[in-house]
Amino acid sequence: MVTPLKLWSDEEYKDDTPPIKDLFTHGSSIVAYSGNAYEFLCTLPSGLAQLIITSPPYNVGKEYETRVKIQEYLSKQEKVIDELVRILSDKGSICWQVGNYVENGESFPLDIFYYGLFKDRGLKLRNRIIWRYNHGLHMSKRFSGRYETILWFTKGDDYIFNLDSVRVPSKYPGKRSHKGSNKGKPSGNPMGKNPSDIWDIVVEQWEEEVWEIPQVKAAHPEKTEHPAQYPIELVERCVLALTNEDDWILDPYCGVGSSLIAGLKHNCKVIGCDKEIHYIEIAKERIKAFYTGQLPIRPIERELYKPQGKVSRVPDEWKTGDVKHVYN
Repeated sequence: MVTPLKLWSDEEYKDDTPPIKDLFTHGSSIVAYSGNAYEFLCTLPSGLAQLIITSPPYNVGKEYETRVKIQEYLSKQEKVIDELVRILSDKGSICWQVGNYVENGESFPLDIFYYGLFKDRGLKLRNRIIWRYNHGLHMSKRFSGRYETILWFTKGDDYIFNLDSVRVPSKYPGKRSHKGSNKGKPSGNPMGKNPSDIWDIVVEQWEEEVWEIPQVKAAHPEKTEHPAQYPIELVERCVLALTNEDDWILDPYCGVGSSLIAGLKHNCKVIGCDKEIHYIEIAKERIKAFYTGQLPIRPIERELYKPQGKVSRVPDEWKTGDVKHVYN
């Protein structure tokens, strides 16, 4: 039985923050529930969520989880995944961000184990995205881990993918075609290039293929007391590409609400769940701070490296014509 937690009263909302509900109801736009994820998911309507994005517990013994054998851990997740597939819309996506489970010095890459669980339920893997960061624990008997993965699944072949929303400026927009009917014309897309499936973002930019986004550690402006917090910008890229405004985004292990803030930032409706009451309280505080303009958020964009030469210049046809482009 899911019991709502009354952490906020309507009188506390004197700014532009929409009401943050404890349980989903039609007409709500922000839901933040503290309790058992599986029990909560059972209360949500089928086909509701356009994007389900989360970083589940890794079974590594953090303060909010109990470490168990790998098969027992995966077995517990299967019930949750069954509900997530039910809640996902027909055109929806699941982004499942995981790292490694380590037992007696042996690494178990969780994305490999999870792939089969989603595939057995009819979902289709579109990309395996690498999130790379530069800091972390230093190992003495193996190479230090500096990346995690995001598995992007869709429920079917007809799914939302807003490529133009996540295109990146090309280093060489002045490249031209050398043959065919377009010979002499710019060969690139004026809206930028597809960032591909391994995104290398040097600090904030979407320039390459590996997402190099710093972890949320002590000096990060978004840092809270959560021990495994992920950055808002990591979620934003998925929100921009895989949802439209007013869609529902669900995070069944939302922690301090980074995924919820990423969705709200781009005008989506959001649902989050976490078993730790304290983290939900922090998430609600962060949401209120977002709406009052007081929430520290690391910027998602950064000026690209600008190479020299003719092919690095914006084509005259784009500058002087009516072609919409992303270059200044």
